[in-house]
Amino acid sequence: MTGGWLRTGEVAEAAGVNAQTLRYYHRRGLLREPQRSNGGHRLYPPETVAALRMIKAAQRLGFTLDEVADLVEAGGHRRGRSDGGLQARAAAKLAEVEQKITDLRTIRETLLQAVAAGCDDLAACATSPCCPLPFTELAEGGARAAVRRRGSLPSGR
Repeated sequence: MTGGWLRTGEVAEAAGVNAQTLRYYHRRGLLREPQRSNGGHRLYPPETVAALRMIKAAQRLGFTLDEVADLVEAGGHRRGRSDGGLQARAAAKLAEVEQKITDLRTIRETLLQAVAAGCDDLAACATSPCCPLPFTELAEGGARAAVRRRGSLPSGR
């Protein structure tokens, strides 16, 4: 370390990421421009470790890097605002996750029905009217719509 500043490898190790991730986040504008040592090494302030951990935590919560970048920019430039900040974006992400859970439950229910029906041959099953897998509907417009049309939506489990 140099006067409290950290080199790339030190920051990466402390934050639990690799050096390529650190550089990539820097290129994406998620991290501030590092200083350079006399030897040309990047030197980061210690708070970079916390910033990296925050980015990774946001990703684990389902935010994309573009969404994280928006959050970082909004937080740095418009503190105290009520429009589009973390609260609103977290609520939107929660709605997205809830929809994915609903979709996954629908898929799970359909697959359970396929297992129970003994479906074993894709070609035969796809042409059988008693197959619970909605092959025709899936080709036309998506799993959720297909399963709804067949009336096999999962009960609110």
